[in-house]
Amino acid sequence: MDSTAWNERYEGSQLVWSAAPNIWVRQLTADLQPGTALDIAAGEGRNALWLAARGWHTTAADFSTVALQRARSLAKQQLGGDSVRVVTLEADVATWVPQERSYDLVLVVYLQIPKKVRRPIMRAAAEAVAPGGTLLVVGHDLENLTSGYGGPQDPAVLYTPDDIVADIEPAGLVILRAETVTRSLTDDQGEPVEALDALVLARRPLA
Repeated sequence: MDSTAWNERYEGSQLVWSAAPNIWVRQLTADLQPGTALDIAAGEGRNALWLAARGWHTTAADFSTVALQRARSLAKQQLGGDSVRVVTLEADVATWVPQERSYDLVLVVYLQIPKKVRRPIMRAAAEAVAPGGTLLVVGHDLENLTSGYGGPQDPAVLYTPDDIVADIEPAGLVILRAETVTRSLTDDQGEPVEALDALVLARRPLA
């Protein structure tokens, strides 16, 4: 989908995604010392806003102008004078390359695109991690197609933790976790179900 399609999707809904941060972002970054963070394909900015509320200076990058407008509005509502901690950046992450070794935390959360486009984005995300910084990638796992609930049904845009590890290998990060994890949620009838996510957590050595 291009930016026009995503703009139409965001315009047609109060909130496309949950207002709460992703569960893995919340669990795995809560104990990190706040610094600078980059949220790639941030959408309405739920993860960037949560980080900013915890003292991070965040950049939310996305190609949807409507989503970024909503992120700025939510930042003012939720953060008041601290909304300056959230900077929005209109950018097509398929072509935009963040500055290398510039962010203490880089997030790529549910960016589901074909491998040919995904691989350079993941590599650029990893290269953007500063010394001592962290990269967190979360996405719908390929296994979710047959063993989990929801998510895209096109295997071409799904991946495994090993796929992401291979994508970012040239950046020289230390892999802390690379696994398929289970996320509990409810279906449209309110019944409990489980989704399978691919999760990679990595860190750049200080030296």
